[in-house]
Amino acid sequence: MTSTDSVAAESSRHALILAGGSGTRLWPLSRTLLPKQLLALGGDETLLQTTVHRVARAFAPTRIAVVTNEEHVFEVRAQLRGLLPDVAGAVLAEPVGRNTLPAILLGLERIVATDPQAVVGVFPADHRIDDAASWVRAMDQATDLARQGWFVTFGIPPQAPETGYGYIHRGDALGTGSYAVLGFTEKPDLATAEKLLASGHYFWNSGMFVFRADMFLEAVAAHAPALYDWWQARGERPLAAGYAGIPDVSVDYGVVEKLDRIAMVEAGFDWDDLGSWEALYRLGKRDANGCVIKGDVLALDCSNSLFFSQGSTLAAAGVKDLIVIQTRDATLVCPVSEAQRVKDVVGALKSQGSKLVEAHVTVRRPWGSYTVLEDGPGFKIKRIVVLPGARLSLQMHHHRAEHWVVVSGTALVQVGEKEILLSDNQSVDIPKTSLHRLSNPGKVPVEIIEIQSGPYLEEDDIVRFDDIYGREGKVPGKSQPGVGDS
Repeated sequence: MTSTDSVAAESSRHALILAGGSGTRLWPLSRTLLPKQLLALGGDETLLQTTVHRVARAFAPTRIAVVTNEEHVFEVRAQLRGLLPDVAGAVLAEPVGRNTLPAILLGLERIVATDPQAVVGVFPADHRIDDAASWVRAMDQATDLARQGWFVTFGIPPQAPETGYGYIHRGDALGTGSYAVLGFTEKPDLATAEKLLASGHYFWNSGMFVFRADMFLEAVAAHAPALYDWWQARGERPLAAGYAGIPDVSVDYGVVEKLDRIAMVEAGFDWDDLGSWEALYRLGKRDANGCVIKGDVLALDCSNSLFFSQGSTLAAAGVKDLIVIQTRDATLVCPVSEAQRVKDVVGALKSQGSKLVEAHVTVRRPWGSYTVLEDGPGFKIKRIVVLPGARLSLQMHHHRAEHWVVVSGTALVQVGEKEILLSDNQSVDIPKTSLHRLSNPGKVPVEIIEIQSGPYLEEDDIVRFDDIYGREGKVPGKSQPGVGDS
């Protein structure tokens, strides 16, 4: 059966792609507002785009939905709009991250409304999978098992005693390449991982699942009643209502590990969750000295290292077995063997209240992007790019004034009740507390330099009165302190 035949034959099954993670182990490249699934780490496409392409080989595009965080929904739609418009129109937003089980329930609402017994596949958006044809065959096998009442996982034959993955304990064979599951082991220490690998009966847990929707909901009712009550109340109020108050629980812990009929399909495809810089090094193309180099890098007499530079020149001499990652505002250095400790770095930065875990110097917004060029006590300078036809919210600030200078394009600026058109080298002042809005009525991007001045310059000093992206009344920076804009 070809992939096209598979889609036609299984047009009744549905796919949910989970794209709401933060990817902290790939800091400083992956951050809260631009996590790893939205980055192009191994080619021209982002991990999300690659995932959608693969999933569309086994699932009809009209039956694929993406669940992401509210902060990412505009970027996700933008990445998918030119790829598969049907999928771009089926992007669901979590008001706040609540782990994988609530995200799946959010995605199931549309599915069960039309097909309560639908077979549903759940796939993370940030995995690398080679041999898509084998992946499609595994989906067909999993679909057959799901229709027989099994909750299906996918086991990856382990290549090493990996401590960053969970493990599946394989039981009796159910057919060629499929087995009953005896249990799960969460991320083990090295000694335990070595024992699991030596036994020959354990597989890495890929984090992908296939199940029948009605049976999954029965399991949620039995094992996660608080979540099921929230789900049942969806007829009285939208699922997004009260989302912040529901339990934060993974589908593994909340449901899967408590089931009796769990099956595993052994993967015939190469898989990696790209969860660390060590994985990027291991899978990257190495030069004659064993180094993987991306970006503007000068490496002299270096060996067995990963060098990644974004936005500035990185120079290294005489080092080995190192990971060196440089962005415009942060640098990470650690031994390849200590790559998992990046999460400790991120934890320490969070405890210090650092903004470096939240956003890059350049932040993408629904209308374009802004880049912080410089800031200090009482001032901040930004470069703002507004896409053709886009407009920022109608807003005001209590504590800061702004001065805008148009660098290129034509900007439509509203200050109070007055609207003016500005072109290259023209400027306008935005006093404190004045209503204002920036729009791009043209067909080329508008670029401006914004100079902010005042005693308080954080992004939560904003009141929105009108917004074409539906963000009225939402305060930037409350879910991600100190970030967001207009």
